[in-house]
Amino acid sequence: MARRELTEINAGSMADIAFLLLIFWLVTTTIESDEGIKRQLPPPVPPDIDVPQAKEQNVFNVKVNFLDLLLVEGEPLDIEDLKDKAKEFLIATGDGVMSHPVGREVVGRNRDVVLITGSNGKTNAAFPERVWVRKSDVRQRIAEYEMFVSTATEENRRKNYTKVLQKWREKLRTITLLGGDYKELPSSALISMQNDNNTTYNTYLQVQNELQSAVNELRDELAVAKFGRTYKELEDLYDRNADDKELLSKIVAVRSVYPQRISEAEPREGSTYY
Repeated sequence: MARRELTEINAGSMADIAFLLLIFWLVTTTIESDEGIKRQLPPPVPPDIDVPQAKEQNVFNVKVNFLDLLLVEGEPLDIEDLKDKAKEFLIATGDGVMSHPVGREVVGRNRDVVLITGSNGKTNAAFPERVWVRKSDVRQRIAEYEMFVSTATEENRRKNYTKVLQKWREKLRTITLLGGDYKELPSSALISMQNDNNTTYNTYLQVQNELQSAVNELRDELAVAKFGRTYKELEDLYDRNADDKELLSKIVAVRSVYPQRISEAEPREGSTYY
């Protein structure tokens, strides 16, 4: 009996079919990605620049223990009230750039900053030191650093002077945009957050969100009052037109009054706080 030969299957196009299926899968499949909190790390500090030390009265302390309970400035606080407390701390416009509610009172346009000292000797962090940014002082600083830049013999020193000069010019531009002298938080003022290693991730994100919302809301209020747009709208417009220097100056002006300084301290283990 003769053997019957098997017919070969032409598999030459199988690779092409598999490749097309792979492309189809990549195009149609939605790949989920974890979303986190956007934080931009600060650039390294040059070795010849002195880092300002934070003063205790200029630090807004937020602590979260392993039971997800908050201790804010040494007092228990519900997370729903954290944003308002942070906004009180960040108000750096004692000259009256805008009115703003603080507790049950509304801060008027002629508010003077008062430092309130508690029984523990610490100045109330809701009213940290403010620093006047005056046009006369800024112009004097600009003249000084223009001279430093022109007389510097070392290239690195000239670059450092130029960077500082640019900062003072930005302050002068901010004064112009805001319509006069303004007050800002000192460079040492910041919000310090510390959590326990056993703090739940949900609570951690809620605290971060409340602190970030405090900054965002104050920036939006000031931007609307001065420029007729929210801070977010200014940023979106600048993203579409990065060559608009006027728009960038407005963003810098708002940031100068309400900087984002949220620092995370090293987590603790088994901390109760209260």
